[in-house]
Amino acid sequence: MASSVKNSLNRQIIWSTTIVAFVSLSVMFFGFLIYGWVWEWLFPDPGVSEDLAPTDFVVLAINVAIGQAVGAYVGWRLARRLVKPLVAVTRAARTIAEGDFSGRATGEGTFGEADHLIEDFNQMAEKLQKAEKELQYSNSAIAHELRTPLTILRGRMQGLAEGVYEPSQDVFRGLIGHIDALTRIVDDLKTLSLMNAGRMELDYSTFDLAAEVADVIASATPTLANCKIDVETSLERVILNADRARIRQALLALMDNVGRYAPGSKLEAVVKAAGDICLVSISDNGPGMTGMEREYAFERFWRADEARTRRTGGSGLGLSVVEAIAEAHGGRATIECHEGGGTKVTVAIPLG
Repeated sequence: MASSVKNSLNRQIIWSTTIVAFVSLSVMFFGFLIYGWVWEWLFPDPGVSEDLAPTDFVVLAINVAIGQAVGAYVGWRLARRLVKPLVAVTRAARTIAEGDFSGRATGEGTFGEADHLIEDFNQMAEKLQKAEKELQYSNSAIAHELRTPLTILRGRMQGLAEGVYEPSQDVFRGLIGHIDALTRIVDDLKTLSLMNAGRMELDYSTFDLAAEVADVIASATPTLANCKIDVETSLERVILNADRARIRQALLALMDNVGRYAPGSKLEAVVKAAGDICLVSISDNGPGMTGMEREYAFERFWRADEARTRRTGGSGLGLSVVEAIAEAHGGRATIECHEGGGTKVTVAIPLG
């Protein structure tokens, strides 16, 4: 900050105008002083007229010209310093406008305000480039995630229509399962889109979070039992003012995540209050995550185990949805991993 103030545009303009004024006055003063001394040396006769002569105007013109030249040079140097970062930003902006988001502005070391302009512009360009890459990847991932269940549905329906499959409850249950998978993907994408657009509307109500978590666990018990997951709870009664449906969606996503990534483990659900914050955590003693996996766990369509979650139908959106719901309530979601294995996801939400 000190260097920015020292190299600020206002400071440079003040110094430039001060230099121009000082040089101009110095040229005028010393010019006439020297001219007077030369005049007395050339014309020692005191009888010579002291009226202004043509040479006086010549000397005055020379002095003015020198002052103007110094002022023009200083102004030209200052203008170059002003224009240089603007040209750099203009070129980079033109590159980005043409669709190349790798364009960056260069030209540091001019003055503080220009440095800040270039830095902010490059940060904006970097975010645009990242958003463009995420959009391209998301479009590809969405197409892939929707294509798989749709292809299966079409094949099964065509098989039923052509008599390849006999209509049965198992076949229809399988079709309903694929439809449910599609519905979850669409709902998750809608949640993330609303959050990114800042338009997620929350229907606030007051409820006991411990009772809600217990109800979600009860509804998920058959699925968890199929994954051979034991459930333990430590639920402190906490009255929360939040969107009940969204909180339930986040809890289901966390439990579904445990079922997909840590089958055969123990799931522990904890609800407690810490000051004016409500904490709900879902943990397991499964394989856990590496440091890189924790870093990218909240990214859309990211999977810690690509092959396994594709076979089990995971979309890679669960933790992204959990984070979006937490942030929409003014809270946050965090991940912890233990040295001996296991993952703990904690959602902190203001009590409201």
